[in-house]
Amino acid sequence: MELKFQVQTKIQKPVEEVFDAVYNPDKLSGYFTTGGASAPLNEGTTVEWAFADTPGAEIGPFPVEVKEVIPNKLIAVEWEVAGGGYNTRVEMNFEKTGPDETLVKISESGWKGNDDDLKSSYGNCMGWSQMLSALKAFTEYGINLRKGAYEGLYKPEDFENKSKDSRSAEA
Repeated sequence: MELKFQVQTKIQKPVEEVFDAVYNPDKLSGYFTTGGASAPLNEGTTVEWAFADTPGAEIGPFPVEVKEVIPNKLIAVEWEVAGGGYNTRVEMNFEKTGPDETLVKISESGWKGNDDDLKSSYGNCMGWSQMLSALKAFTEYGINLRKGAYEGLYKPEDFENKSKDSRSAEA
């Protein structure tokens, strides 16, 4: 069985504004990478994302390799699975569905298919769903939907590889 998923939502803003809210590190840090995003998502670069939703227990930073960028259409990245050893691919597709409406689809694939990977894929599916909700709230209403949402729910060790640090399952 191939482990992959796709989540999606419509956002009531122009595609250029929605795309920039993901591409731009200052905006991305305002609703998703609450511990920071090191740089814009430029093709061929590696950026770092961190999550600081649990006070005193920042999670990350995690290296994110930017594989492909088509302005206002696609951002494709790869990052290491929670168990470590290889990367998964995340594709964020942006589709203009009206003058002030954008359909955003996020898919992730590439897990090898063992029980740990299944658990990781479920966590990432939850995380990307939450990211889309936070993106919608940020772009449409200017609020950080994550603020206070995860306080005390996660610890850094929840996202660590048994042998070394790895990236968050909470995409």
